Amino acid sequence: MIVVLIRIDQSAATPLFEQVAASVRRAIADGSAAPGERLPGARDLAASLDLNVHTVLRGYQLLRDEGLIDLRRGRGAVVAAGATRGRLQEAVRELVAEARRHGMSAPELMELVDKEMA
Repeated sequence: MIVVLIRIDQSAATPLFEQVAASVRRAIADGSAAPGERLPGARDLAASLDLNVHTVLRGYQLLRDEGLIDLRRGRGAVVAAGATRGRLQEAVRELVAEARRHGMSAPELMELVDKEMA
């Protein structure tokens, strides 16, 4: 099992389960959580962060839905084989968020991306 540094800010506007998911996404993106490695068990993680176990499970389910982890009964949460794309997906999310902050439309953003890819 890997040790993933998960930071939670109880006072932040971001829901706690999303903060859990974001911390794991960062660990996958920076390579500290590699495909095939086990994440901390939901109960253990919840206890260490002083969260409800369902909050952690909801974060893990979000990551499962994104294809970043596999949830296996009896084995727990495991970083998915294709999770290395998580880094790219996170970068795309950040790019889209930045484009929205600047009032850019999807076609305008795609035009910029097309230029960079050429």
